[in-house]
Amino acid sequence: MPSGLVALLDDVSVIARAAAASLDDVSAAAAKAGSKAAGVVIDDAAVTPSYVTEFTPDRELPVIARIAKGSLFNKLVILLPAALLLSAFLPGAITPLLMAGGLFLCFEGAEKVIEKLGGEKHGQTLEDQPTDAAAFENERVSGAVRTDLILSAEIMAIALAEVANQGIVQQALILAVVGIAITVAVYGAVGLIVKMDDIGLHLAKKPSALARSTGAFLLRAMPVLLALLATVGTAAMLWVGGGIILHGLEVLGVPGPAGIAHAAQHAVEHATGALGGVLGWLTYAVLSALVGLVLGGIVAFVVHMIGKARGKH
Repeated sequence: MPSGLVALLDDVSVIARAAAASLDDVSAAAAKAGSKAAGVVIDDAAVTPSYVTEFTPDRELPVIARIAKGSLFNKLVILLPAALLLSAFLPGAITPLLMAGGLFLCFEGAEKVIEKLGGEKHGQTLEDQPTDAAAFENERVSGAVRTDLILSAEIMAIALAEVANQGIVQQALILAVVGIAITVAVYGAVGLIVKMDDIGLHLAKKPSALARSTGAFLLRAMPVLLALLATVGTAAMLWVGGGIILHGLEVLGVPGPAGIAHAAQHAVEHATGALGGVLGWLTYAVLSALVGLVLGGIVAFVVHMIGKARGKH
């Protein structure tokens, strides 16, 4: 009997060690896959504050929480099973679907550029004094969740590509870990950004001179940071969307446009020495953004024409 118990405990310990090793493998693969998607994560963090900054302070964190909840739904309920199914049964559809999402990002970015240049606004702002605050909030949250869906699709596709050699259960676990970790990181950062003025105001009332000066700095920096993020967020939509289109064309057998952008990137890298990596990436990002702006502008023009023809704003 004791020997049987010892054997059972040995079996349990072996299973436990195997499970621990499996979890270690999943966490390592998730970290690797998440790092590959870092660029899109940064873009996501830059884009999101523009959907939140026009709310009163008491609604900022609840709105961020709603967007984060929608982001988790996007990643875990929509994109994770869709990615696994497409990867298993219809891998050829992944690239066209990502390109369609990229084109939507280009359209959103181009619309924002048109607004900044004095064109028609799409959607209300608080400057319009909406009569239904709840409807305004719902519209903003829906817009943020739609944009998040495209960025999340790119994140999950990048992560999936990194774990394509794993079993389907491990793929699902890794994608779930990546999705949850990235959502927490992005929306935690967004929460800190939009509450920076409240933190600064709190510190400015402290007796410590260091705390007061830090609070004053945060209060002065807040408008500059939000303006910068709004610009970076618009640029991110364009360069991520344009980059998705360029990469998708390359995958579908049309390498010319991406080849031109890569050639310019490599030329800048070789010509600028130690700064080559940064300036080369910036060159590719700018060219991708130009592609995104042109394509998004075309889509925006068509959408506006259709809207006018149908008598809608």
